[in-house]
Amino acid sequence: MTETNFAFQWTPLSLVISITAMVVVCVLSWLAWKRSGYRSPVLALESLRVLLVGFAVLLLNQPESIEEFRPTERPAVVILGDQSASMDTQDVGLGDSGSTPLLTRRKAIEPLLDSATWDDVAEKMEVIVTPFATGDESARSNLHEAIRKARSEHDNLRAIVLASDGDWNDGLPPVQAAMRLRLEQIPIFGVSVGSQSRLPDLDLLSFDVPTFGVAGKNVRIPFTIESSLPRDHVAQVELQVSDGTKIKHQVRVAAMGRTSDAIIWKPELVGDYSLKLIVPPHPEERVSDNNDKVTPIAVREEKLKVLVVESMPRWEYRYLRNALSRDPGVEVSCLLFHPGLEKVGGGNRDYIQAFPDELEELSQYDVVFLGDVGMEEGELTEEQCRLLKGLVEQQASGLVFMPGLQGNLLSIVDSPLDPLLPVLLDASQPTGWGSRTPSHFALTELGRRSLLTKLADTQDENMQVWESLPGFQWHAPVVRAKAGTDVLCVHQESSNEYGRVPLLVTRTFGAGKVLFMGTDGAWRWRRGVEDLYHYRFWGQVVRWMAYQRNMAKGEMMRFYYSPEQPQVRQTVALSANVMEKSGEPLSQGNVSVRIVAPSGRTETVQMTSSGSEWGAFAGVFTASEPGPHEVTLRCKENGSELQTSLFVQGSMLEQLGKPARPEVLEELARVTRGQVIRSNDITQIIKAVSQVPEPPSEIRRVQLWSHPAIAATLVLLLGLFWVGRKMVGLI
Repeated sequence: MTETNFAFQWTPLSLVISITAMVVVCVLSWLAWKRSGYRSPVLALESLRVLLVGFAVLLLNQPESIEEFRPTERPAVVILGDQSASMDTQDVGLGDSGSTPLLTRRKAIEPLLDSATWDDVAEKMEVIVTPFATGDESARSNLHEAIRKARSEHDNLRAIVLASDGDWNDGLPPVQAAMRLRLEQIPIFGVSVGSQSRLPDLDLLSFDVPTFGVAGKNVRIPFTIESSLPRDHVAQVELQVSDGTKIKHQVRVAAMGRTSDAIIWKPELVGDYSLKLIVPPHPEERVSDNNDKVTPIAVREEKLKVLVVESMPRWEYRYLRNALSRDPGVEVSCLLFHPGLEKVGGGNRDYIQAFPDELEELSQYDVVFLGDVGMEEGELTEEQCRLLKGLVEQQASGLVFMPGLQGNLLSIVDSPLDPLLPVLLDASQPTGWGSRTPSHFALTELGRRSLLTKLADTQDENMQVWESLPGFQWHAPVVRAKAGTDVLCVHQESSNEYGRVPLLVTRTFGAGKVLFMGTDGAWRWRRGVEDLYHYRFWGQVVRWMAYQRNMAKGEMMRFYYSPEQPQVRQTVALSANVMEKSGEPLSQGNVSVRIVAPSGRTETVQMTSSGSEWGAFAGVFTASEPGPHEVTLRCKENGSELQTSLFVQGSMLEQLGKPARPEVLEELARVTRGQVIRSNDITQIIKAVSQVPEPPSEIRRVQLWSHPAIAATLVLLLGLFWVGRKMVGLI
């Protein structure tokens, strides 16, 4: 409906000027006509003069044409009802007194989604009830998209009623959609549902099962439990293995916090297993469907290749060699330079005669131990150091530094291996520090939790073992640990300006791992217990360093990724080492990874070369779903294919028992100048919607005084006046 009116924007001053101008021009025009003898042409000319002045006076008072457009359609109000999985949380009425049973959030907003509730409002408005986050969308809650769609689908929208717990986990922030509504004067009435207090609950947050285990070796499986119960309690968690094995472990769960622990499982047979960890429900717990997790694991035989490089056959070297050669999962090769001899030392099958200079030969080793050797004459060359660096950085192998009394390790400080050293050494004391009385290790906080330093099954027993270990009488000249390293053990007594002297330090370099052992007295750990702690420690070191490199391997390809237990929505770094058919590293090629999610969604990652000399390829992948992902690595050049799996930790985005977020609805209402109303006050909700004002009329103003057509008319009249003056002979 349209109405058109004319109006003037005059002022008292403009009115006085207008009247005065008209009086003056009329008097002057009459006098001019009189002087002409009352000639008719002059009368016409003076009439045109009066018309021109009148036209100018009219424009001086700013005439306008006003058109008012009134909408003929009924205004609409959209009722948005959240139907996501978190709305099944049964906590409505949790803070109320009385014996009223608790309702689920979904049940509490059901009256608002009934069209009969809005009969009074429907008399003057069109009411549209729209549930959102239903069906396949139940895993996610996107408030921004729900508000945006409501606005785009209804041109005459006047208000939105949003009934939700405020929990959104997908899409853009909903306040961005609210800001657009404010510009159009469309309020949001938030109906907050749910309790801000979390329900009493035990939640198994993480169950970090490694990708694979080794038959006959213990597998340590960390887990984390989050409790919202008001008191500590002791729970007996149970690990159920798909072969029928059950292992129980007692853990004290802290109140209102997170508790981390680990359970030990020793697989005996090779195969694929499924592990399920169950946290028994507590009598006060309200949500029990998050008390267990299931994760697959592959158990296989292992044969790790280890290279030990040493100068003199000191005691530390002898016992280390014995420990590795007697480990059924390790194939050890030893290179003993033995300065002073024409040939390298050794003689049995464990010894090699020269350092492996070929890439394909060196790349077979999972871990390399460097003893008291350096870039001295007859020992390592700069090229060999460069190859060792590439082996760790590009092939994910491990490197262990084990300095000795000769101080040869200091000669690699300026070599290609220098960036790998986790510590800064004192060049003024190359032979290290010795003492007559034995010294001991002291575990750091990080060392107490590390798998490398776990010499007993429980943390208390482990501390007792480290305190009772035989001491050492020499340690390397360490000044401090470098930035980005992990210090597991320090000297119990010796310190400097940087604190306690670090003795056991680890770091990650490229794709591999590095460890520094600052004493040569670990062989003494055998005293009184034989192989118990000495073999266990070095066995853990070797397997920890070689774990990532051996996640999945075939004849011509090796595949691994980081982090080892990726979470949902976490970026995973994919790495692969690919060989040509001849056995040499593939410098350039077409290498791709095809990843199939549990839902069947497929993604292909094209990997790029990151170290052509070593056949290293890299890519990234972001997991959007929890659960097992099937992975297929393909290389076009060598025609090989490697299949494995990648398990993504995590849970669905929508979870039961989490606190409601009324602050989200409060922000939306504040931005759009609406209000937040409790879900049980339906009368107040209807009243607030009914009071929404009618849509304002759209007014269009056309300012005639500045219109181009008016200006053209005025110019035309002035032209006619000028021509008329010439015609009557006044010019």
